[in-house]
Amino acid sequence: MEFLMNTIFWTLALYGLFEVIKNIIYLYTYTDLKSDGIYLIIAVKNQEDKIEYFLRSSLFKIFYGKEEYFKNIIVADLKSKDRTKEIAKKISEEYDCLNVISWKECKDIIDNVNEQ
Repeated sequence: MEFLMNTIFWTLALYGLFEVIKNIIYLYTYTDLKSDGIYLIIAVKNQEDKIEYFLRSSLFKIFYGKEEYFKNIIVADLKSKDRTKEIAKKISEEYDCLNVISWKECKDIIDNVNEQ
């Protein structure tokens, strides 16, 4: 049983890694992303029990670590079926630089970076 669970876990982990790599390749191949600032994009799906801690600790490091070069932090929700998006939106009300959007909206923003 443990072997089966480990196999399933690693299969899903590799699938997730593949999806991230595929999205990075897409961003560099099909978008007009310019380097006049840093946009931090966090893709999330079904992480309601981890997202608040992750975002708050990341924002703490960014603001109190004097990481002033971030233009925007984008949380792109990949159609979560839990409360991930709601929790991230609640945190975004406290921080102007944090935006919670869908992955499609995220791609649209990236495509229009040159116009901002």
